[in-house]
Amino acid sequence: MREVSEQENFWRQDFGADYISRNKSDGLLASNIVLFSKILEKRPQPASVLELGANIGMNVRALKLLFPGQQHAAIEINPQACEELAKVVQDGNLFPGSIFDVDIDRTFELVFTKGVLIHISPDLLPAVYEKMANWSSKYVLMIEYFNPSPVTVKYRGHEDRLFKRDFAGEFLDSYPEFSLVDYGFCYRRDPSHPQDDVSWFLMERGA
Repeated sequence: MREVSEQENFWRQDFGADYISRNKSDGLLASNIVLFSKILEKRPQPASVLELGANIGMNVRALKLLFPGQQHAAIEINPQACEELAKVVQDGNLFPGSIFDVDIDRTFELVFTKGVLIHISPDLLPAVYEKMANWSSKYVLMIEYFNPSPVTVKYRGHEDRLFKRDFAGEFLDSYPEFSLVDYGFCYRRDPSHPQDDVSWFLMERGA
């Protein structure tokens, strides 16, 4: 039986539930709409999208407003967040549980994370990269804190809960069938549509 990591338990329990109230606002929704519009403005609309670690679906909500005909699926480890997420993800496309335990037998044109890889134990990242590659028929998008070399940062008073590194670079090294097609940076002091200080990397299969 697989050993569940400390990070998984952390997000499955009270801290993951508390995260909900801190990340639910019209301002965040507006910022997400602007962000995804910028990321995908040069690409044909992905017909299907899978988000790993969707929480209550703030990213899905933004994508649904941008692309009303798009099909969405999501994985979420926190049971309380799943109750909210079920309101925005189509029936049969919500996968409760850990990324490592979910088994999905189809692909999606866009597979992405936003502030999720940073909270996964570094030794488990290769398994996540593999799943993202296998589930993607076209694009993989990572919106995460970037650092050129791996570092661990204390997260709201907790040790070993936030890790910065070059996630996209590691993914590209492992899956050469993907190429980087675009990237950018978001700034928390943006006067109109702030995000955390995250970098985003859009990679395409066979590009």
